[in-house]
Amino acid sequence: MTQGVDAYRGWSAERNPPRAVHRLLCYLDRQASSPWRYAVEQTLFALLGWVPGIIGVGLRALGYRPILRSHGLVAIEAGVRLAQASNITLHRGVYLDTGVYLHACPGGIEIGENSMVMHHAELHVYNFRDLPHAGIHIGRDCLIGEFNVVRGQGGVTIGDRVFTSPMVQILAVNHVFHDPTRPFVDQGITAEGIVIEEDAWIGAGAIITDGVHIGRGAVIGAGAVVTRDVPPHTVAVGVPACAVREVGDCPPRSDVPVYY
Repeated sequence: MTQGVDAYRGWSAERNPPRAVHRLLCYLDRQASSPWRYAVEQTLFALLGWVPGIIGVGLRALGYRPILRSHGLVAIEAGVRLAQASNITLHRGVYLDTGVYLHACPGGIEIGENSMVMHHAELHVYNFRDLPHAGIHIGRDCLIGEFNVVRGQGGVTIGDRVFTSPMVQILAVNHVFHDPTRPFVDQGITAEGIVIEEDAWIGAGAIITDGVHIGRGAVIGAGAVVTRDVPPHTVAVGVPACAVREVGDCPPRSDVPVYY
C-alpha cells in the first residue's frame, strides 16, 4: 500500500517537497500500488468503465483481468469503482452491480465463486494504519445487498451462502473515546474483526459491530444492532440484539421484526 510514497521517500527527505506534492503522492498511494499502476488502471476505467449492457460486461471481463486477481470470468457492470485493484481477488462467476465500490489494501478483498455484490454496496478496507488482520473475505454463493457498507480494517470473514439484505453495515473498526480530555481522533481505534459463518441471513438495516462472531445458520432481524456474539442457528433481534429463539422453534409474535 505504501509503495507509491516509499518510492519518493528519499527525494522527499532531501528536497522537502511542497505540501501539494505530498498530498498528491498520498492520494496516489491510496488509489493504487504504484503511480504506474494508477495510470494503467485509470486508463482502463476511462476506456471500459462506462460501457453499458452486455457488451460492457464482456469488455470488462477481459479488459480488467490484467489489473485484478481474477480466477475465471466475472461480470462487472458499468459504474463500478475499484481502488487498489491489484489487491482485489474475484473468483469465477462473481457479479458486481452498478455503483459498487471496492477499496482494497494489502490483505485485500476476496469474493468467492458465484457471489453477488448488489448496487451501490461499498467494501472498504482502508488499512492505512498497518493493521495486521485487515481485509474482507467473502465465501461462495453469497449475496451482499443493496447499499451495504462493509469496513474491513479489523478483518471481515463471511462464509458461504450468506445473504445480507439492503442497508446492512458490517463495521470491523471502532474509535476509542475513554479519555474526555483528548479528542477521540487522538485516542486510536480498535479493530478486532468480524466473522459471519456460512448460511447466515442478515436482515435489512442491521448493524454488525466490531468483535462480533455470528454463528452458522443464524438470522439477524431487520434493524438489529449486534454488539455480542450470536450462537449458531439462533434468531437475534433488537437494539442491542438479543436471541429470541432458535431456528426451527415456533415463531415469535408477529410484531417482532425478523425479516427484511
